[in-house]
Amino acid sequence: MTQYLARYRRTHREELNERATIWRDSAPHTMKAARKAWADRNKERTAEIQRKRRNDPEKYRADLDKNNAAKRLAHRLERAGLPPKRLHRTTAAERRANDRVAAAYFDDPALSERLRQFAQLTQRLTEHMLTHGDRVRRFAQAFVATRSRMALPAVDVEQVVWARAVEIVTDRMKRVDLLTSRDVAAAVRSAKSNIAAAEGDRRTRQLRADIETQVRRTACACLRKQSSRTRCESVRVRHRSR
Repeated sequence: MTQYLARYRRTHREELNERATIWRDSAPHTMKAARKAWADRNKERTAEIQRKRRNDPEKYRADLDKNNAAKRLAHRLERAGLPPKRLHRTTAAERRANDRVAAAYFDDPALSERLRQFAQLTQRLTEHMLTHGDRVRRFAQAFVATRSRMALPAVDVEQVVWARAVEIVTDRMKRVDLLTSRDVAAAVRSAKSNIAAAEGDRRTRQLRADIETQVRRTACACLRKQSSRTRCESVRVRHRSR
């Protein structure tokens, strides 16, 4: 029987490992308790493993450098008045779950069409707000004022602006069936970033144009002064020659 089990384990090693992994992922609290119980039963073995690691000069030096770097970072953050570094440590089960979700997302055959719809929604939202942003904002302000007069709960003007823009744009698009609410929210964030970048470019161009205009005006004024000075000098020279 023992030989049969050993041969079975050798032959079906991958299948057994996969089943064990699935069981561990399905019972994280049980596994956490089992690990703690093992550590309590094997304190001497754990201490021996730690001693062996400290006896290795390279590993020991790496651990010391890592700890010192973490302490220096904590001191710098404290001196700067910033909160301490926060890390969310994920377990192996969580990482495997994240990998499965990512694989399901990127292996989806409809992903290319979904990304196309997302990109189109973002582009059209950006174009619509750049062209008709003032009109949409006036509608949102009137909507909020009407709700206030009717004693209805207050709503944010900015939310109404983008909800109206999304409604208009999606009505004009042929397909939005693959987009989720998260996709729409991400498209709104992307459109806001695009509009902010476009506004920054516009201000930069306006500033450059104003500087060029001022430089031309200053140059023309200097030329006029220089011309007037030259004429005055020529008149003086003619008077002296007489």
